[in-house]
Amino acid sequence: MGATDPVKAVEERENRGEEETEKKKKQRGVKAVEEEGDKDELNHHRFLASLNRLNPTNPLRVIVNNGGGGRFTTPPPNPAQPLRSSSRAPPPIQIPPVRAQPPEEPPPPPSPSPSTPPPPPLQHQSRSLFTQTPQETLASLNSSKYTNKFFLFLFILHKIVAIGFVCFLVFRGVQGLIGSNGTVKRKEQRILRFLLPQVEAASLLSILLAFSWQMAIRLWPDFMIHFILWSTFLMSLSSGILLLCFQMPATDAVGVALIAFSIGNGLYACWVTRRIKFCSKILVKSLEPVSKFSDLNLPTYYMLAAGFFWMSLWIFGVIGALNFYFPPLVVIGLVLSLAWTTEVMRNVVNLTVSRVVALFYLRGMQSSTRFSFQRALSRNLGSACLGSLFVPTIEALRILARGLSLLKGEDEFMFCCANCCLKLMTFIFEHGNGWAFVQIAAYGKGFVRASQDTWKLFEDVDMVEIVDADITSSICFLTGICSGCVCVIVAAAWTHTVYKPFTATISLLAFFIGYLMTRISMALPHACVSCYYACYAENPESRFFDKTIKDRQALIKNGRVVVHTPRVRRALA
Repeated sequence: MGATDPVKAVEERENRGEEETEKKKKQRGVKAVEEEGDKDELNHHRFLASLNRLNPTNPLRVIVNNGGGGRFTTPPPNPAQPLRSSSRAPPPIQIPPVRAQPPEEPPPPPSPSPSTPPPPPLQHQSRSLFTQTPQETLASLNSSKYTNKFFLFLFILHKIVAIGFVCFLVFRGVQGLIGSNGTVKRKEQRILRFLLPQVEAASLLSILLAFSWQMAIRLWPDFMIHFILWSTFLMSLSSGILLLCFQMPATDAVGVALIAFSIGNGLYACWVTRRIKFCSKILVKSLEPVSKFSDLNLPTYYMLAAGFFWMSLWIFGVIGALNFYFPPLVVIGLVLSLAWTTEVMRNVVNLTVSRVVALFYLRGMQSSTRFSFQRALSRNLGSACLGSLFVPTIEALRILARGLSLLKGEDEFMFCCANCCLKLMTFIFEHGNGWAFVQIAAYGKGFVRASQDTWKLFEDVDMVEIVDADITSSICFLTGICSGCVCVIVAAAWTHTVYKPFTATISLLAFFIGYLMTRISMALPHACVSCYYACYAENPESRFFDKTIKDRQALIKNGRVVVHTPRVRRALA
């Protein structure tokens, strides 16, 4: 018995050691399984965190949120075990002996009461690199609204009445030529023989001059600004002296008026000498897009052809008016009607060119000249009619107010009147100006709203002094005056040779025709300059513009360039 006791004790110890070894192995296996489970759970958390960092527009994020959102629900993180996605190696994880229970399901949200407004839906901000242009802006470029419908109706009514009345006057002229007594018949025959050829020749000469002026300005813009300023002075002075040489009361009055204008033109040419260089730079830059559109001059050709046809019919109407009641009043009415019609034709060309060039500057688009011409003759024609009726009057009154401001001197009464007139004309000019045609053509706005928006853009980018000092419109005006004076010289010399009593009348008609036809052709360079200023004010950082305007603004702010244009004081504005 004694010998077997130690053996039993050894066996019991061995059995106990084996049991402890098996228990340790089991515990290690359980720990390994738990560690693997925790690692899987940690990887799962990281996967869900990476999903949450995805852009809301990512296709994987969209699929997870819409299709499989229930499978990848992220449980609330354990504050004792923070997840650090930025660390290279995960921190050591301590597993408690007891397995953590799964998180409880959150309680259902309380049902909203009828008085409580529902919470706004969450909006995810897109981080796309390519932001699409808003549809409203794109739609505004092809606006289908007719602008200024009242004035469109008024112009159409005026044209119907004018065409009917001119046809009636032509009928009266033919009736007097065929079926009247000897006195009326001889008078009309004399008019047809000694007035009609000179007027038709003046019309053809004005068209030739119109094409020549436009081509020369496009080829040599820098030289032509100086040439127009001083050639207008010489032509107006020459035509005035020629009419004075005829020594007739009517021709003397017209000649004195032309000489007075030539003196004012010479003073103006000396006054704007400092502006010529900057105006030349802008004109050269603004005419660059014209070469990209080979058919941009077609609207000018169409309007000149229509103007020549209507002017020929109008001349027959003037001849017939001499055989009607109150011939002077009838002729004045015909002259005003022709002036409005040709101004509308000029602004139709202005709108067409403005739309083509403005869309090139603002959108980089190669738009269709034909489509722009159709829009100018249909949807935007009302604005052209309104602008043609008021813009020349507003600009003339504004020039008069500025001249009064320059002549006010030290007199207190003149000072008060000049500032009141200038303030009133500035207010009117802000609601109606020639710069508005750019936004009318591009966005289809009404004339008044386009004027206000364009002037507001000029004020926002500090361009008011620059556009006030621009002389492009004056250059176009003086070009028409120069053509009119050339037509006066040709027609007056011809008429004085064949029939002296008609010299003054034909001189006025020739001047009027030459001026109007040239103004139609000069709408193209004027529209290009207007587009350059207005589009720069809307987007100064565009790649189509250089630093010409910015450098000019810097010089004005530093006082190195003094703008001599009279303006209303800030305290009075």
